[in-house]
Amino acid sequence: MRIAMLAPISWRTPPRHYGPWELVTSLLTEALVARGIDVTLFATADSETAGRLEAVVPRGYSEDGTLDAKVMEMLHVSNVFERAGEFDIIHNQADFVPLAFTRLVSTPIVTTIHGFSSERIVPVFKRYEDRVYYVAISDADRHPDLRYADTIHHGIPIEDFPFDAQGGDDLLFFGRMHPDKGAGEAIRAAQAAGRRLVMAGIVQDQGYYEREVAPFLDGDRVVHLGAIGGVQRTRALGGARALLHLIGFDEPFGLSVIEAMACGTPVIAYDRGSMRELIEDGVTGFLVDDLAGALTAIGRIEEIDRAACRASVAARFSVDRMAERYIALYRRILDN
Repeated sequence: MRIAMLAPISWRTPPRHYGPWELVTSLLTEALVARGIDVTLFATADSETAGRLEAVVPRGYSEDGTLDAKVMEMLHVSNVFERAGEFDIIHNQADFVPLAFTRLVSTPIVTTIHGFSSERIVPVFKRYEDRVYYVAISDADRHPDLRYADTIHHGIPIEDFPFDAQGGDDLLFFGRMHPDKGAGEAIRAAQAAGRRLVMAGIVQDQGYYEREVAPFLDGDRVVHLGAIGGVQRTRALGGARALLHLIGFDEPFGLSVIEAMACGTPVIAYDRGSMRELIEDGVTGFLVDDLAGALTAIGRIEEIDRAACRASVAARFSVDRMAERYIALYRRILDN
């Protein structure tokens, strides 16, 4: 089985810090290679893989402001389709632009839909649904107008997330500084609960950050670590009393949610999007509807068994499970 894995190119694959689509692409690629599958990763030239790397774009366009995103994307996408005959399957992780090339080749195409940035892009997916096998990353994110081949949840290498049986006293916000992710809501909840809040993540919406976050950063009760990775990342995830995920949108998935739980940290989340598929209410965290509910949940967080949080991720969201689900889909497609 020869797979062409088409990565997004906003960031390197795998990302140095932020880059959830690139991270999932890398995790799947490496898991497939480890199973003896012939995978060529089409990504930025500075990407890393145990498979073969093909690149026409030097760096992620979000990491190098001299690069034109549209030009880089066209060069990147056309590169894999010009070589389509070399592969049994092209797996597109790079959103809707590659769909426009799919009728020009005979190679089967799998597209993982990582979410819809806008309802306006749905017509592109609809136009090519008879040509492309769509995978949803959660049942909640399935668009009612589209046909899907499967729902496959993301998985993580749980061994990379050390279990912390005790945690700490601080609450944690881990995500983009953007209204969607609810950084301001996390600050309000932590302050109302009288808890210290540690925040980590890139600033994606500067105006929002200056209004809702920066005025409350005091270096003591509310701190922002910026974008963190490696050991600092896992220590932050495992060292918290709870992760506050008070989102302002219907989130398609939530990698930080399962990463925190893998480290033993329960999650308090607004009951929107995929959260009901990730969090077992009262077992691995709490699903709440508003700020008052979040405050109640903070007061009950000691009821959650941290070992149960890790066990849930190991059983439901391992990278091995994700890889096996995709391999099964590839085989179904090739057997048709």
